[in-house]
Amino acid sequence: MKTYMANAQTVERKWYVVDATGLPLGRLASKVAAILRGKNKPTFTPNVDCGDFVIIVNSDKVVLTGKKLEDKFYRYHTGYIGGLKEISYKKMLEEKSDLAVYEAVRGMLPKNSLGRDMIKKLRVYKGAEHAHTAQKPETLKLF
Repeated sequence: MKTYMANAQTVERKWYVVDATGLPLGRLASKVAAILRGKNKPTFTPNVDCGDFVIIVNSDKVVLTGKKLEDKFYRYHTGYIGGLKEISYKKMLEEKSDLAVYEAVRGMLPKNSLGRDMIKKLRVYKGAEHAHTAQKPETLKLF
């Protein structure tokens, strides 16, 4: 019996659009990360970027469960001494909800060059409009 191994030339990519209205941030991110990685395909190969493109709309309507809105922080470092910055997720979802969703998905992808290639297939928009209608994306129902 032969084992199928995908390569960059044989991968067929689709475009999906996901509406994030009312979805929990972590559950949305884990499902989208699996699609970006290609785990929903029977031709999944761990060492090949065989995932699809994903467009997330209405990122400003994503929710956090429990007390995470007040207790959870997004932390980053500027690169300078003492440059650790933190923003509460309450403030981040109000001002930069697209960045919050993007970083949640990025954290669930592999931490190597393959993961850096996979995250390039993600587009996140605050509103319901996106600029990728020419690609004819399919609506994806996650839950």
